[in-house]
Amino acid sequence: MKSVEIARIFRDIAKILEIKGENVFRVRAYERAAQSVEDLPNLLEKYIKEDRLQEIPGIGKELAERIKEYSATGKIKLFEDLKKTIPPGLLELLRIPSVGPKTAKLLFDRLKIKSIASLEKAIQAKKLIGLAGIKERTIENIQKGIAIVKRGQERMTLAQATATAQEFIEPLEKLPEVKRISTGGSLRRRKETVRDVDILIASDKPRDIMHSFVNLPMVRDVTAEGKTKASVRTKNDSQIDCRVVEDRSFGAALMYFTGSKEFNIKIRQLAIKKALKINEYGVFRKDKFICGRTEKEVFKILGLSFIPPELRENSGEIELSLKNKLPKLVTLNDIKGDLHSHSTWSDGNNTIEEMAQAAIKLGYSYIAITDHSQSLKIANGLTPAELKKKKAEIERINKKLKNFRILYGTEVDIDSRGKTDYPDKILAEFDIVIGAIHTGFKQSRAQITKRLVSACKNKFVNIIAHPTGRLWGVREAFDLDIDEIFKAASGTKTCLEINSYPQRLDLNDINCRRAKELGVRISIGTDSHTAQQLQSMQLGVSVARRGWLTSKNIINALPLEKLFKSIRK
Repeated sequence: MKSVEIARIFRDIAKILEIKGENVFRVRAYERAAQSVEDLPNLLEKYIKEDRLQEIPGIGKELAERIKEYSATGKIKLFEDLKKTIPPGLLELLRIPSVGPKTAKLLFDRLKIKSIASLEKAIQAKKLIGLAGIKERTIENIQKGIAIVKRGQERMTLAQATATAQEFIEPLEKLPEVKRISTGGSLRRRKETVRDVDILIASDKPRDIMHSFVNLPMVRDVTAEGKTKASVRTKNDSQIDCRVVEDRSFGAALMYFTGSKEFNIKIRQLAIKKALKINEYGVFRKDKFICGRTEKEVFKILGLSFIPPELRENSGEIELSLKNKLPKLVTLNDIKGDLHSHSTWSDGNNTIEEMAQAAIKLGYSYIAITDHSQSLKIANGLTPAELKKKKAEIERINKKLKNFRILYGTEVDIDSRGKTDYPDKILAEFDIVIGAIHTGFKQSRAQITKRLVSACKNKFVNIIAHPTGRLWGVREAFDLDIDEIFKAASGTKTCLEINSYPQRLDLNDINCRRAKELGVRISIGTDSHTAQQLQSMQLGVSVARRGWLTSKNIINALPLEKLFKSIRK
């Protein structure tokens, strides 16, 4: 959680510096540092204690001191001082995707707007019309941006929820009174966003657990506290609920509190047909306790094979479980390599060799370094001349590596006509070509769809990255005909990506299941810009599991030679 809070402060510092017209390199330094810190939710404390902060990409001496300052005091003086130099509320306005520093300052200077609430009132009163640069379309975009921000404030991303839960679980599981501990709810089901975090503990000393839980250092407020359950708010305003049960009931309680609601209703109906009663305390025949210590024994007595938490949505999994026909879902151990990553050649923070070494540590057999193409200037896209140098570097490093291969790749831009910004002659030289849309997000449904279909038809494009373009809390998905994309991908043997970047998780679980039904193959890529981000593969795997995918549906679950055969068109 400390990493989440520091990342937020660093991003806010960058925004204030931008408002004040500070050097763009200093602004970008804080933005890069925020990303690097966010990538280390479980390791930041270790780096602080071992005084190794400057080993983190993008963290120099000054930024390391800021992190230490926050760790010691809970504040960063620079941030507190900078906030005093801008009108109150301006930072809140800047969290709206379509409101930049100039627009936020204009709104304050002309209308004294200093909060989202006051902005909404001004829009309703039609006060924005007539301001310099503000048109009807601008106002529509601002309203959409406000809706995105509100949804983002109400829910955490899966990555944020996982990091938050871990900060509570790590100290709690060390308590001698704790026999077993687990997350529950939508986090355990690995939904892409989570409203609050549920923690379940098996113990015969619930009062001791409750006392420890509400007094953890990350707790800001205790909103409810009883003998066996409590709720708290954290310093970054997340809600954490903790419940304690007897060890004999832990499996039944875990199943009950994991949900979903619809799944639990169906399970209770199934139990009734067998003259059983099931609740968070166990399975009962009349008043006699039958079982409840583990989920497996609860499923077994109901005549069910074990249903993975990710599938518990009452969408056909119970019926298949009764027949013992559930798919064997893909696991993180099935993944052989990462096909979407960036290096210092474009906008990454680590060298090719550093990315390769990080992939080797994860047990991979290969990694594709897919730096941006030439038209994406903002990401230092590579010219054809630079590509030759990059390829030579990859070949040089590959000669030193054993049982591992760096793939020469690119994330090529798909332009407004659906064309790639490298000619086919250059694309033919790559091991992996990823096509992606980075501009023209607001084009019509027909145009966006046409662009992606056209890219699928290019025989050198192997994968379409983040196909719907959504960024949680920042940007909605494109308006596109997803079935047309699936049809084109299936017909051309083009793979679609589950992008594991925490704010993307795109394709989502629903689209993954639909893709599987239509025979579309999937690549899970991290879109890593730092070596640490490679670890977000687990988020993409979670999406794949919720989408009912097996290792057979995932191209980077293949060994390298089979991968190459698989992606040829």
